[in-house]
Amino acid sequence: MTPRTIFAKALYDQRRGLLGWSIGIAATTALFILLFPMVRDMPDLEVFLDQYPDVFGQLFNIEAITTGAGFLNAELFSLLGPALFLIYGIGRGARAVAGEEENGTLEVLLATPVSRARVMAEKALALLTGVAVLGVVLFTTMITFGPLVDLGLGVRYAAAASTSLVLLGAEFGLLSMAVGAVTGRRGVAIGVAGVAAVASYLLYALGALVEQLEPWRFLSPYQHAMGTDPILNGMSGGYAVAMIAVTLAMIALATPLLERRDIAV
Repeated sequence: MTPRTIFAKALYDQRRGLLGWSIGIAATTALFILLFPMVRDMPDLEVFLDQYPDVFGQLFNIEAITTGAGFLNAELFSLLGPALFLIYGIGRGARAVAGEEENGTLEVLLATPVSRARVMAEKALALLTGVAVLGVVLFTTMITFGPLVDLGLGVRYAAAASTSLVLLGAEFGLLSMAVGAVTGRRGVAIGVAGVAAVASYLLYALGALVEQLEPWRFLSPYQHAMGTDPILNGMSGGYAVAMIAVTLAMIALATPLLERRDIAV
C-alpha cells in the first residue's frame, strides 16, 4: 500500500456499509414523505395536536406538523435522522484507526513510508466523505419525493437540514476516531463518543424544559446542529463554524498523541 491509496482504500473498505446505509436512509426518508398526506388530511388534526403533551410540543415543534417541513422536522429530523448519522459516524470512526489496530493491519500500514499524521488526515477525510454521501442521499431523496406529495419543502431548507446531520455525524464520528487513535481500542472509542452523543442530546432536550439548564444549551453539538430547526429556518452559520472548528481540533489534538504511542501488535 502506498501513501496515495490510504484515502481510496478507506473508502473502498466502507463501500458495502455505505451502500446499505444509503439505501436505508433513502427508504426511510421516502417513507416519511409519502406518509405526509395521510397526516395532512387527517380529520380533526388540530384537536389531536391540542392533546399532545406540552413537553413533546416544545421538543419537536409539533405545531408545525401540518406543513411538509414541519412534519419531517418532527418525525425524522428531531430524533431518528440524527441517530442514524450518529451511529454511522461513530461506528465508522471507531473502525478507522482503533479497528485496524485491533485487526493487526494498522502496523502493516505504518510500516510503509507514510507519516501517522497523513494516515489520520486521509482516514478522517474518508470518514467525512462517507457521512457527506449520506447527506447527499438524504437531500436528493427529499427533493425527489417531496414534489410527489406537495411537501412544499424548498431546496435551501432541504440542504440546510441535510448539512446539519452531516456535521453532527462528522463531529461525533471524528471524536470516535480520535479516541480510537489515542487508546487503540475500538470499544472505548464507541463508548466515549456514544456517551458524549447521549449527553449532548440530553442537554439539548432538558435545556428546553428546565430553566436552569437553558443557558448551557450552547455547549451541546446537538443544539448546534438542530437547535434552529434547520428544515424550517435554515442552519445557523455560527453554529456550523463551531462544529467544523471542533471537528478539526479533535483530529489535530489526537494526531500527535498517535505519533507518540506504541501500536499494539
